[in-house]
Amino acid sequence: MKSFVATVKSFVANLLLWSFFVGGLVASTASGAVLDGTEKNVATYAGIALSLLAGSRIAKKPKIKAFLSKSSTLWFLFLFNGGVAAFCYLTMDGVKGVATAAAMGLVSLGAAGGLVGNLRKPTAHHLKPTADRTGA
Repeated sequence: MKSFVATVKSFVANLLLWSFFVGGLVASTASGAVLDGTEKNVATYAGIALSLLAGSRIAKKPKIKAFLSKSSTLWFLFLFNGGVAAFCYLTMDGVKGVATAAAMGLVSLGAAGGLVGNLRKPTAHHLKPTADRTGA
């Protein structure tokens, strides 16, 4: 069992991590409403970098990792992001449309890779039962 200090420390660390993730998302998407020119670009790219860094740290947490490796979650990510990639490619003009479609397509392919990886792993019902060690 964790001590009170360790629990508080873990809570504060998680709170900061999620705050950086959300702050990065906000900075990368909403900077155009507040800033112009170079400042807008710097805020956008810094927000993207911050959210990617914080998000990758969040994804390594055991509960999140278990959720992201479930087949139902992977199927949703594969289909949703693949659909968004196709929609963006067909509806957005220029470099932004292609870049958005490529990024969403990569996420979709990553989820497909997770699905293929899950097919190769033996599950509990594929494992053969072992003999009882007591001899009974």
